[in-house]
Amino acid sequence: MAKPADVSVDSPALDTERPPEQQGLPAGVTNAAVWADERLGLASLLKKNLRKVFPDHWSFLLGEIALYSFIILLLTGVFLTIWFKPSMAEIEYQGTYQLMRGLPMSEAFASTLALSFDVRGGLLVRQIHHWAAMLFVASMTVHMLRIFFTGAFRKPRELNWLIGVGLFSLSLIEGFAGYSLPDDLLSGTGLRFVDGLIRSIPLIGTWAEFFIFNGEFPGDLVIPRLYMVHILLVPAVLLGLIAAHLALVVYHKHTQYPGAGRKDGNVVGYPLFPVYMAKAGGFFFVVFGVAILMGATMQINPVWNFGPYNPAQVTAGSQPDWYMGWVEGAIRIMPNWEWHLGSTTWSWNVVLPGVGLMTALFVLLGAYPFIERWITGDTAEHHVLERPRNNPTRTAIGVAGITCYGMFWLSGGNDILATQFKLSLNAVTEFMRVAVFVAPVIAFIVTKRICISLQRADAERVLHGSETGIIERSPDGGYSEPHRPISIDEKFTLTQHVQGKALEATPDTDGHGVAEKGAGVSSLRALASRWFYAGVIAKPTKDEIAEADHHADGHDADGHEVKAGKSESAGQISH
Repeated sequence: MAKPADVSVDSPALDTERPPEQQGLPAGVTNAAVWADERLGLASLLKKNLRKVFPDHWSFLLGEIALYSFIILLLTGVFLTIWFKPSMAEIEYQGTYQLMRGLPMSEAFASTLALSFDVRGGLLVRQIHHWAAMLFVASMTVHMLRIFFTGAFRKPRELNWLIGVGLFSLSLIEGFAGYSLPDDLLSGTGLRFVDGLIRSIPLIGTWAEFFIFNGEFPGDLVIPRLYMVHILLVPAVLLGLIAAHLALVVYHKHTQYPGAGRKDGNVVGYPLFPVYMAKAGGFFFVVFGVAILMGATMQINPVWNFGPYNPAQVTAGSQPDWYMGWVEGAIRIMPNWEWHLGSTTWSWNVVLPGVGLMTALFVLLGAYPFIERWITGDTAEHHVLERPRNNPTRTAIGVAGITCYGMFWLSGGNDILATQFKLSLNAVTEFMRVAVFVAPVIAFIVTKRICISLQRADAERVLHGSETGIIERSPDGGYSEPHRPISIDEKFTLTQHVQGKALEATPDTDGHGVAEKGAGVSSLRALASRWFYAGVIAKPTKDEIAEADHHADGHDADGHEVKAGKSESAGQISH
């Protein structure tokens, strides 16, 4: 091939040089990765899951707070385990806290004092651990409320909801066990309360008490047994359930809030790596930092103020941790109902509000997804969440439940309410006996009316647009406020939900009298379905939206003039 005349054979332009090889990972790291991939298949697993998309909404952080609080509990719990002595053997205290020197106490309480005053950083870690426990239960409670009000428990996530109920119930057991370990007067009073619950169980109560406490209360083994439950048994079950819960979240894909481009067949959000992992990692340190700040600046459970447990004493004004206060409140306001059958006493005033109420709570929580599916007949899969206003009956049921819980919780402090507000203790108790039944009904009615009003406001917004805040005067002297049409995306968000319909009673057989499995709808089910959907406002139809857009006058959300006839795309979003 001829060479250009102005380029000589020795020209540097004709010189070739191999580019330097890029520096990669060290050979040892590469070989280790290859070795692990050949045996575990990590490359294909990570390639598939690291790009998995997760939606972005602040309420999804509630579950993360619960997870991170549990991790904090594990880390701080390991530290506390090193110095805590789970023994009820009585010793004479000779530690740093001078006000208790020479007092007889259990080794468990003495080691708690040592953690608070003698171990460097012990008090800080104790308080971080206690605050993280409060945060764990609180965040899990609010997380479950978010799932309930948005309908995230519907098919195919019923099993994950049941796992969540199991996690919630175990967290209460775990919290109570940890609360009882210091063996101080306050926690001992709570343990005595639970002893009463156990003994109130008909027929087997006394046997169960002797089995748990190794004799009559307080026994000599309950602290070691609670210790094993607290550090080994319940945490192991919690870890397994958390792993199953997260695995099902990944398998079913995460739910997402309604919005433009979001439907049951996709997920709009950020990939797990690098965006979500970076955000989640940063948020973990935020939660950890808040827990440390609370532990350093907010005193909690000062056991040295209560002293060691003595069965002959009780702490005045003692209150349990907030998540168990509702049970105590139920027992405080329960009338004194007892049966005496032969040589046995049936203490309904304890077993019904205590054991019965807790059992009813978890049974109802676990059964609700199946009850709602039976009432509505909805068997479709749902990956887009419902706005609470679009299911007013479910929202009203949830608010009524919260109100009932709040009344019981306030009843647990009836003595504090009476002394602080200078009221009669008997008057407070009588009021609460009525309020626990009346207040939830009022809350249900008010909440449902608010949801229906919000539905009506959404329909008005879709058909007539948003208020402009401008008052115009017409030539005949009248005043009116023009409305601005909302955007297509907002119309889609407000109308994309599925409009449920009440079931109609149908026979169990076809026209020839042949029974058909699952064909019939009983009158009871139809009545429940009509009650569930009563008052719901129908969302605007395609024709109604098209007609409203045709008569729209003014400008759209972007400030452009709206022309008559441009309503086809808006009319399609209601389906």
